[in-house]
Amino acid sequence: MIEFRTQEFSANFSDAAGKPLTRIQQVRTDPVTLKQCRITPSRALENERGTEKLHQPPAIDLRQSTCPFCPVNLESMTPCLNEQISRKRRLKNRKSILFPNLFPYTEWSAVALFDTTHHVEIGTANPGSYRDSFINCSDYLTRVKRADPEAIFMSITQNHLPGAGGSLVHPHLQVHAAKQISTNHALLQKRAREHAARYRTCILADLLLAEQERGERYIGSTGAWEWIAAYAPSGFYEIWGIAAAESSLLIPEKKNIWQDLAEGVLNTQKFYKSLNRNAYNLCLLSIEDTAKYPCLKISLTARSSYAPWVRSDFTGFELASGEMATFTLPESVAAMAGKFWKNSRVPK
Repeated sequence: MIEFRTQEFSANFSDAAGKPLTRIQQVRTDPVTLKQCRITPSRALENERGTEKLHQPPAIDLRQSTCPFCPVNLESMTPCLNEQISRKRRLKNRKSILFPNLFPYTEWSAVALFDTTHHVEIGTANPGSYRDSFINCSDYLTRVKRADPEAIFMSITQNHLPGAGGSLVHPHLQVHAAKQISTNHALLQKRAREHAARYRTCILADLLLAEQERGERYIGSTGAWEWIAAYAPSGFYEIWGIAAAESSLLIPEKKNIWQDLAEGVLNTQKFYKSLNRNAYNLCLLSIEDTAKYPCLKISLTARSSYAPWVRSDFTGFELASGEMATFTLPESVAAMAGKFWKNSRVPK
């Protein structure tokens, strides 16, 4: 039902002194998307720039006077929602404030701030701030669905620091809804339909059961969410959270789901912080039509640290092959990350 495919290859040569060397690589196939990735453990022996300590953003990025997301500038420098979404200029949920993205990716793109704090170091946020921001995003997407029923391809994302593609250090989520299906939405839709037609079950739920039975990559749980290291990672130290009982992002009223998610996100951030990685990406997808699509899955990936002269995590190999190349086996990622789940349950 769920197949974990791995092929192993080796490169053989000698060092400068003539000693024979063998370097192993693995090619893994993601059981959900069928995308391939390559794991090259020997590259972890190289010095990874920017990870010798946890770097802080430069002084210019810490200036609140020029940040459009800080309270002094928010009203005058950020756009306002149209009346289709809200009669109020911005959506608010406790300290979280949501407004349109000035540089949108889709017909419906918005930004959801956590609170008034300008810079929050990775792994140190209050889980409540994430919960409230997630709920604000869910509320926005619910309103978008009412205003534009065809905009069913939705996502909530985060780019933490410029090392992950963020343009501002002020912490925020990005939320999107579109009529045009994205590549990853289409792939998830196709695979979910194929799996459901054959087994009459959810592919992500079956993946979670298989990972729990094996225990090699299972990390732990935070309430409604179960966490695993991605079998065929699309980035460094990739971790997935799966909520098997949920299939829609349009659940602003289910505060416990978002609280449980926030705790898992913060656990993952603390793990990345322990590796001296200060940047990361987050992605949560859904297809909001009448069909019951896969349970919710969030993916988090560590990125190159925001630091002087850092090495990028994307190389010519990825461009040439279309396969992500990472250095650390997912089984090792799960073992390292497990201690950040205080109540982790490792199946026997």
